[in-house]
Amino acid sequence: MDTMPSLNANRSQSAVLTTNRVVRNTYLLLSMTLLFSALTAAVSMALNLPHPGLLLTLGGYFGLLFATSKFRNSAWGLAFVFALTGFMGYTLGPILNAYLAVPNGGQIVMTAMAATGTLFLGLSGYALTTRKDFSFMGSFLVVGILVAFLAGLGAIFLEIPGLSLAVSTMFILLMAGLILYETSNIVHGGETNYIMATVTLFVAIFNLFTSLLHLLGFMNDEA
Repeated sequence: MDTMPSLNANRSQSAVLTTNRVVRNTYLLLSMTLLFSALTAAVSMALNLPHPGLLLTLGGYFGLLFATSKFRNSAWGLAFVFALTGFMGYTLGPILNAYLAVPNGGQIVMTAMAATGTLFLGLSGYALTTRKDFSFMGSFLVVGILVAFLAGLGAIFLEIPGLSLAVSTMFILLMAGLILYETSNIVHGGETNYIMATVTLFVAIFNLFTSLLHLLGFMNDEA
């Protein structure tokens, strides 16, 4: 008579343990990839390496992202995670050098970094503590990110500053939503692979930081 309740209790306990393990592994790996990305960015800055350009950046990003997804259940997945985040750190180095070369550039970078950290900790902390389900945002985020990505390409090729600023604003809002969505997805068992969870959160943090840099840099130019 007590078999079914006992099985349900065991399943519930197992699900909680799995979720806690994914959360722990995700944030541990995320911390390591952020540090590694910061290191590659610092090396890129110190060597004054040139930016690889739009096509190589997109090719490297999507190629490494595909490889990470393909090998997400093996040790190769970890290797590709660090390759991806290290590559993104390398592309960030020349961007940071460009901002540091302008008046108040150091302040802009530090402000963007502090705002990114505050937003990430606040949003992820909210999703973790309240355990609110943000899965309803999934379709909106997919469409929104696709639109913002295409608009960003248009702003680059058409050289429209106003559109570029609008895209940065869109990305800030979308990445904030992505942090809530992915954290909620982990908490509710929708994402059980910590490698893919790490990549999603890392990309959200990276885009949030670069978008804030762009907006703060524009405000500095206007001041």
